[in-house]
Amino acid sequence: MSRTGGQRSGVTARGIGLILATIVLLGAGFRYGYPDLALLGAAAGVAVTAALVFAFWRPSLGVTRVADPDRVARGEPADVTLTISNTSRVRAATLVATDRCGATTVDVPLLRLRAGHDTVETYPVPTHRRGLVPIGPLHVTRRDPLGLITLARGYGETTVVRVYPRVHPLRATPAGLTRSLDGSVDKVPQGSITFDTLREYVPGDEIRRIHWRSSAKVGELMVREQLDTAEPTIVMLLDDRAAAHRGDSFEDACEAAASIVVAAAREDLPISLHLVTGGISGPHLDVLTEATLGDGDLEATLRRLRAQRLGDTLIFLTGPGGRADLGAVSGLRTAYPVALAGILGDRDSSPAAATDRLLVIEAVDGAEFAAAWDGMRGW
Repeated sequence: MSRTGGQRSGVTARGIGLILATIVLLGAGFRYGYPDLALLGAAAGVAVTAALVFAFWRPSLGVTRVADPDRVARGEPADVTLTISNTSRVRAATLVATDRCGATTVDVPLLRLRAGHDTVETYPVPTHRRGLVPIGPLHVTRRDPLGLITLARGYGETTVVRVYPRVHPLRATPAGLTRSLDGSVDKVPQGSITFDTLREYVPGDEIRRIHWRSSAKVGELMVREQLDTAEPTIVMLLDDRAAAHRGDSFEDACEAAASIVVAAAREDLPISLHLVTGGISGPHLDVLTEATLGDGDLEATLRRLRAQRLGDTLIFLTGPGGRADLGAVSGLRTAYPVALAGILGDRDSSPAAATDRLLVIEAVDGAEFAAAWDGMRGW
């Protein structure tokens, strides 16, 4: 299956020439009394009219498209199965069709597709880069036999394949502040269960959890949501500033972030993901798939994280250009008892050393980061 560029719709250069010839021949023939010229002009006009009728005939096609899988890690295989049905009752269709797949198009042969029949094509999705890969619509190009008019129409809906960052297995996970004898982690001296928020009562809630004072104020039963603070809470800040990265360092940082997200989910640890530029919300892996480099205010982001105190373990992932900001990040140690910085990309000749305020990992890529992560001491 070959790949080709998209085709434009409209009148071709040959068609424009024939239309001008029609006008000139008919005008000269009738004005100066040359019936032969008028006859040639009429023949050219008939050819243009026939081309219009042929090109503007809209084939009746049904198009369905299934991506399997529609979420895949970078480099893993994914395929699209395209089913095209000729829903016409009488005519067979021989058409030139192309399906968009990311930045390329894929040729889809439709040779004498009989009425009431369908054809199935399967082709691979390019997953060599992280991001969203839009697929479709199917473009069917009609061109008259004389090549005067080319008309392309779209069929079917667009499907999106999410190419996640590559995930590297992490064995180690943060343990929070201190461990109690039964293996849980205590973050507050009063105990491991604390009030988190209020919500409406639903059947099955324990009566002792009803907050009567708030219920009286709002006129509905409200119950207390409790938060188990025995679990370490990870706050991950991904530096998506263009000035902080060189080469593929941002892709490597996204791989490191995705690896941490998956490891936290495996251990059932709460984790929140933040971008310096902000603006993207949703499931963490989806955010990492859509993240792009931009302009952001790191100082403002650090001030917000310091004020909110969202957890006990802070992880800052940046590129070579973010090395100078490690001092500002270490200032969050007053709000986050455990702080780690990961510098992805080119390793500096004099690597930053871990201190009592900030653990530092320098790695060329995501795989090296995972190995260094598992070898860290100080969680």
